[in-house]
Amino acid sequence: MKRRLQKKYLILIIVYSVLLLFIPYVLEYRNRRAQVRNELPLSKCPDLETTMELWNIGDKSSNESETVENFINRSQTKTHIYLHATWRTGSSFLGELFNQHPDVFYLYEPMWNMWQTLYPGDAGSLQGAVRDMMNSLYRCDFSVLKLYTGNKNLTTSLIFGWKTNKVICSEPLCSAHRRDDVGLINGEVCGKCQPKDIRELERECKKYPVVVIKDVRVLDLGVLVPLIRDPGLNLQVIQLFRDPRAVHNSRLKSKQALVKESIQVLRSRKQTEKYRRLLIPNRSTRVEIYVSTAMEVICDNWLNDILHIMNAPQWVRRNYLHLRYEDLVLHPVRELKRLYSFSNLTSSPAIEKFVINMTHGEGYSSDRPFLISSRDAKEAIYAWRERLSVEQVAQVEKYCGEVMRKLGYQKTNVDKT
Repeated sequence: MKRRLQKKYLILIIVYSVLLLFIPYVLEYRNRRAQVRNELPLSKCPDLETTMELWNIGDKSSNESETVENFINRSQTKTHIYLHATWRTGSSFLGELFNQHPDVFYLYEPMWNMWQTLYPGDAGSLQGAVRDMMNSLYRCDFSVLKLYTGNKNLTTSLIFGWKTNKVICSEPLCSAHRRDDVGLINGEVCGKCQPKDIRELERECKKYPVVVIKDVRVLDLGVLVPLIRDPGLNLQVIQLFRDPRAVHNSRLKSKQALVKESIQVLRSRKQTEKYRRLLIPNRSTRVEIYVSTAMEVICDNWLNDILHIMNAPQWVRRNYLHLRYEDLVLHPVRELKRLYSFSNLTSSPAIEKFVINMTHGEGYSSDRPFLISSRDAKEAIYAWRERLSVEQVAQVEKYCGEVMRKLGYQKTNVDKT
């Protein structure tokens, strides 16, 4: 009898002790829920708020002046440019304008290998690795690429669009072209060059005053904040925009080539119910839905970037250039001079003639969309009007309407009667 009572008392004591331990956690949980409810209306743009904290734009005192002073005192011996764009915006053409300049060491989409190796990882989770790779590449350390190429003996024949890269295809790495000559590289000729060890390319990189990376795998400007703040990099950002309807049209034409990366972009938003439903669409239209819905995410990211810059301190805005593809191809010489001035480069008659020829070609063909070629600028700009249905245009204008307005793109007047 005594043993039973002892057991009962022991059980009661244990239960009572457990309850005492849980009471603080229950109270804390209730407080947190109340706090979340109270703060919910203020949490509309966490990415923007995080970026603002990193930039310390709320500090109007001496910290801001010190930040500006640090910006002014950055090393001027080397300039680093990032061409911030997304797929099918004309970024390859923009990058080619830097590839042609004799003072530029140009890197074409170096993060491609990473995305292919880590597929099907979502784009959001890869952003830290993308930034770390950029940090190494800007310092002419290309050893990081060995992690994603599967080849410890890395050579020039595996990176940076090497068959059309003027540094790789010119002396001292190759005699196929002269570095000062302006014009598109013949990939077949350059392809015959002997591959060089990656360390030789690193040595060449260190000789150039301007290093430019063009890629499409940085989702938003917030990812670049630590690099912009780094006084040792002097990082400057050129962001390329294009009419979302033209981008959507081009993406649909290249949908098979873009489906994997579209899935990665969509998975970066998989926590949102709207995007989660579209990750498993009907098989008959799966590819097109992936590519189309990724366009919606892209417009969301563009809008966030615009808000980032609107709220950024002055020293950040001085290190940022906004460019529309339409302005570049309709006014090529004017925009070329603006790009080069921002990048501490000097234009030349040969490069100006090159950019005019590239935007005044015959027609516009999407049969080989990833090939840089001379095209009719006006036809390239307005091709979407002939190729997208009324429903497709309305869809893009619906989910990209706000960013279109901020970028100055007019919506179409569709007669609904």
